[in-house]
Amino acid sequence: MAEVTVEIVGLAESDCGPFPCDETRSCGLETCYPSNRLMDAIGALRDELLAEYGDTVEVKMTLIDEEMPEYVRELIEERHPPIPIVLVNGRLTSIGRVSLGLIKEEIEYALEES
Repeated sequence: MAEVTVEIVGLAESDCGPFPCDETRSCGLETCYPSNRLMDAIGALRDELLAEYGDTVEVKMTLIDEEMPEYVRELIEERHPPIPIVLVNGRLTSIGRVSLGLIKEEIEYALEES
């Protein structure tokens, strides 16, 4: 069982972040370039985290196009986070985009806490 769950909440046709995808790939992901699509970025993120952490980390995707879970609705109403929303072990992060480096920092923090 995974020690850390990274959940990305967003829309199926949305971008992976607020910045356009470019050659610098500041997000740290390469296989999804140049699509700039959330779905591609989540797949690339999952591959990278699996290679580094194995079964310790699970990447979960929650699409809110047709139905929004109550906990996501509450988060949006209370905190107004940018989409995509990045949750680590259910905790809202301030990342606001699919970024390998920033998400790895949150994973390391979660692993230290457990």
